Parts: sequence; C-alpha cells; structure tokens
Amino acid sequence: MTCGVAIRRTDSSPVISMAHATLYCLGWVTLAISCPALAARHAVPQEHPRLLGSARELQELAKARPQAYQRVVAVARQSGGDDYSKMISMALACAIDGEESLGRAAVERAMKYVNGPIRQGHTPFATDLALCALVYDLCHDCWTSAQREKCHTYINKTVEANVQSETHVFHNGWYGYKNWGIGLACYATYHENPRAPEFLRVLEADWRGRAAPALELAGAGGGWAEGYYLNYFLYEWLFFCEVARHCEGVDYYAEAPQFFRQRAVASMFETYPGIGTYNSRRSLPMGDGGGRLFGGDRDKILAARRILVNHFRADPEHQVAHAFNEITPRSSVGNYAYKDFLWRDTSVKKGDLSGFRLSHVSPGPGYVYARSSWDEDATHFFFKCGDRFTAHQHLDVGHFLIYKHEELAGDGGHYDDFGSPHDVNYHLRTIAHSTILVHDPCETWPRIRAGAVTGNDGGQHHNWPHHNGAVADPAQWLRQRHLYDIADLLAFEDTGGYAYVAGDCTRAYAPRKLSCFTRQIVFLRPGTFVIFDRVCATKPEFKKTWLLQAMKPPATTSGHLVVTNGKGRLFLQTLLPEKPQVRLVAGADLYRYGGHSFPPGRDTGPAPECRIEISPGEARAADYFLHVLTATDAEVAEVDSAVATVTENQVRVTLGATTITFHAEKTGGNIEWAGHKTALAESVILPAAP
Repeated sequence: MTCGVAIRRTDSSPVISMAHATLYCLGWVTLAISCPALAARHAVPQEHPRLLGSARELQELAKARPQAYQRVVAVARQSGGDDYSKMISMALACAIDGEESLGRAAVERAMKYVNGPIRQGHTPFATDLALCALVYDLCHDCWTSAQREKCHTYINKTVEANVQSETHVFHNGWYGYKNWGIGLACYATYHENPRAPEFLRVLEADWRGRAAPALELAGAGGGWAEGYYLNYFLYEWLFFCEVARHCEGVDYYAEAPQFFRQRAVASMFETYPGIGTYNSRRSLPMGDGGGRLFGGDRDKILAARRILVNHFRADPEHQVAHAFNEITPRSSVGNYAYKDFLWRDTSVKKGDLSGFRLSHVSPGPGYVYARSSWDEDATHFFFKCGDRFTAHQHLDVGHFLIYKHEELAGDGGHYDDFGSPHDVNYHLRTIAHSTILVHDPCETWPRIRAGAVTGNDGGQHHNWPHHNGAVADPAQWLRQRHLYDIADLLAFEDTGGYAYVAGDCTRAYAPRKLSCFTRQIVFLRPGTFVIFDRVCATKPEFKKTWLLQAMKPPATTSGHLVVTNGKGRLFLQTLLPEKPQVRLVAGADLYRYGGHSFPPGRDTGPAPECRIEISPGEARAADYFLHVLTATDAEVAEVDSAVATVTENQVRVTLGATTITFHAEKTGGNIEWAGHKTALAESVILPAAP
C-alpha cells in the first residue's frame, strides 16, 4: 500500500517576496517607491474627526442610515453597558450631533485607561488604546490640553512596553491584541503626538515584511490556520485597515489578496446553515474556541464580512456575500448598533445566493467546505487537511464535521483552559476528532502548551521545538518546513451532484508507527458521504481506530448506527474493515483512555457526547476503512444499504444507482453517477467564480 503524491508548496509560493525582504532590510521609504498599495497615499488630515471620516461625512452617514444611527444614540444615552459599546456610541453621537455631555462622559471613561496602569503582554491593551483613540478623535474638543498630553504619554508608554509582546504573526495577538489599537491611537494623535508617525511606520513595516506574507501562506483562500480564533481578531484588524484607508489612503488589503479577497466567501462557508439565537448565525468549530454558545463574536463575524463586501463591492462573489449578510441585517447584540451604523451598506448590489456555488477551498490552512444548498436546512460539511502554524491548532489532520439542522459529527472536548489537563490530553488531541488513531504503546508526547501530557491516545504527534507548536513568521516556517509541513490536499472537485476531496495525512503522525494514511471523501448531495481511508502501520500490532465524534449516543436501526440530534439524524454504515470491532464511548468514560481520565474543568457548550471507535478484527499492517454516512431529517427511519466489493486493485461501493470505485494502492478512482462514468479528480480543481 502506497500513498498518493501531491504537488506541495515550492519557493515560488506566496511567502516572503523580494519587496517584503527589501522592506525588512531597508525600511519603509524603500518600499514606498515601488509598492502599488502606496500609490494613493495622501497626507493625514489635520482636522478631527478623521478616523472614520470627517464630521460632515459622518453626519451624511447618519442621514443615510437613520434607524441604525438612532439605535447608536439610544445606546449612548442609556445607563450601564460595557466600555466598548458605550465609548464608541457616545463618541459618535458627540461627533455627529455635537452632544458635548456625551463627549465629556466618553472622555471620563477614556481617562480611566489613561490614568490606569500600563498593560502589557497577552492582555487586550490594544482594545484600551483603540477605545481611547476613537474618543480622542471623535470628541477632540471635549479633551483639555492636559488630558491630551496624558493620553499621548499613555499611548507612547503602552507601545514601548509592548515592543516584544504579540510578535508571532500567525497568532491572533499580533492583529487583535496589539496592532489595531496601536494603529488607531497613532492616527488619532498623528499631528499632536510626535512619536505617532514613527510607531505607524514600524507597524506598517512589520505588516508588509511578516504579517501579510503570513496571511498569504496560512490564509490563502480566506480560511485561517488558527481556526476559529480568526473570528476573535479579524474585525478589529479590518477596523484598522479602514481607518488607514480613511486617514492616509493606505490599502492594507492589497498586500494579502489571496486572503482578503476570499475571506468574505470563506466566512459564509464557515457558517452553519440556520438562524439561531437573536437572529444570529453560528460558525463551525475549528481548533480552539468554537462559538458553541451565543456571544458577541457572531456580530464581529457579520461586521467583518460587511467591511470586506463594502471594499470589494464590484466583485460578483462579494455581492453574493452581501445577499447572505442581508438575511441577518441587524447585529444580534443591541449594544453593537454602531456596527450596523458603520458597516451595513445597503447600496451594494445583491448577488444571486441561491445560484451560488456550493463549495469552497482554502488551500492555505487546508480547508474544504461544502453544502447541499443555500437553504437554511441544508447539509453542511467541513474537512481539514493542512499544515501547522500556530498554537491554537489541534492535532486533527483528516478531521471532518457534518451538520444537518444540528451538529451531527462535531468537534470533541472543551476548551476549558489553555494547557489544562483536559486540553492537552483530550480536547486538542486526535482522540477528540473524527480521524484515525494508530496506537504504539511506547509512544510519548512532549509538553504541549506548557501542560503535562500523560495520555497516549494513539494520535498525531506534537514534534515541534516550541511547546505551543507555533512559529513566529513565514521565514521561520520555511526554515523548519520539514517539521510543520504535515499534510496535503491531494485533490478536490465539485461537479454539482457530488464533491470529492482527497488528502494525505501521513506526515501528521510519528513515522515510527505510521507510513501511510490517505482519506478520500465523496459527498453525494444532498446528504451522503462515502469515506475511504487507507492506513498502513509500521507494525501489525499497532492497533488502528477509526473515530467519529457523535453529538449524541447512537441507536441501532437495521444494523446501522443512527445518531439523532434535534431535527437532524446521521446514519453510519461500516463496510470495511470486515468484522469490525465497534466501541461506543460515552458518559463517564468519554474522557477516559489508557486507564486515565481527563474530564473538562468547565462546560463550554454542546459537545460530542459519544466517541464511536471502529477497529479491524484482525491485526494487519495495512487496512482499509470504508464508511457511508447519511445526514437526514430526524423523521427518516432508514436509508439505502451500501455494498462493498474488494478486489486486488479496487475497492468498490454501490449505493442505489451510484457506484464509486477507489484505487486500492493510490488515491483516485471513478464514479458512476446518473448514467455517466467519471474519473475522480487527481488534483485540486478550485470552484469556478460566478
């Protein structure tokens, strides 16, 4: 049994360009001569406000969006509320209507940060800076000279204290915990704080030299290798990008087009079908976080898509994203009315959502998304087969999610704390994901996230110099590529009736125990998934286990395991291996393996309640796993049974009028579908744009 071969990244991939290298060595002035993104640069305006436009422009916006603006004013005048929403709302009302009482109240709130201790490290000091900057700019006449001087000192000391904070550009902190706040503070005080221009140039140099190449490398296609954490920082970073555009004509998007031009569409696909709490949408879980429970991050996701839609408004795909956004036209948290006021632009042309393509690929993080339709009751599918970049990723190469009305195959464990016993022994480990285990009883894991690893789950290795499994920037990733380049998307194609994906997961595992693991999945719309895995261990006695993270413990119907969650149901048929050993792990045993238990310290929302484990009945070095999963409405009592036929060179599965044939010794094969026989793709064929 051999593994397929994919074309992997080469030196011509979007990593560190000569322009980036020039910037890093010689400074901003060198790059400014030749960089297209700087062609429209203009002087920062002297007058206030300027961060979000002039006073006249903001007043015109209030006339154009009166309902949203009145909601902003209501938030500004109400008692209580968090500083984030209150300070921005009060400052906007001051700038637009000249309400000095609200402006002075906003300044009082800002002075608590100005007079408070200087925060540094992995703390949200950037948000503090951003809020003070917005109040400084929008309520400029409400500050006394002494208060302004104190604010300048506070900004400068905070920047100086955090030169070495949040320097890893694959991590959310660079964008959300640090630089958006520094950027806003510097543009707000640009002509009054002598150090502001200097700080901005340093930020811009680091962006162009390290951060933009990171987005191109780990974010090509609009996904992001850090997973769900993208949703915790992207809105703030886009906020800064818009401020830079308003204040100086700088186009930060132009430096990472493979990420920014695809992010809005990828975000659509990262959202489960259906509208939930307070008319919000839930995003699928990827890595840490996951948004299982309702929170303000859902409004940030919507606002981020809106900003990108507004910027790329002439693009047909962004017009479709606008139509998607308009299904949920208001922020779900009332205090975030300012997000609707600033970013909901109904003048963008609406595209045809119902006719839009049903799949998306983000090659950077190795993500594939597919849906059965754009209806709210659609089946949703996600597959992950990508490389390693940052600490919030999991050991989950080959993992997939299936959703129909509710999550059916989910993401296991709870993010109870970074580096907790549950986190490092279950939540981020392979055992908590729907992929493959190969158990070598002698295998050990080093410390992960500075947490003690005591469990041998049989999963993927954690073989990186930094205990968080993270790299600082693209240059380091390239130097240590042999460690971090751990997976490849081998093939993808979507024909409409079906989508096909193949991935090589081999390098995610310790080579002493596993020599090959390829996964191929055919999504037969509307809800059937044929999953064929080829797994070869280095020793027959290393037990192989196929995992499914079931949201509810399954029942048995007509010989099939059936998972029912709310209005959704998932039928599981095991065709290979023959005479499988099936183990259902639930209840008190769910977080137990190897004689040890790793329960979560807290409940972070609905998580899989049962781990389905399927292993061969006989020990062999090489095994095939062939499963058919069918997502349906909960009222469906049974589905068609599938039949497998194995020959020396082929593995064939027949399901109704459809026959899929996989090559036995390499990826690929063919499908007989609707009277036609078609070869499965042998490379990644990206879905066509409208």
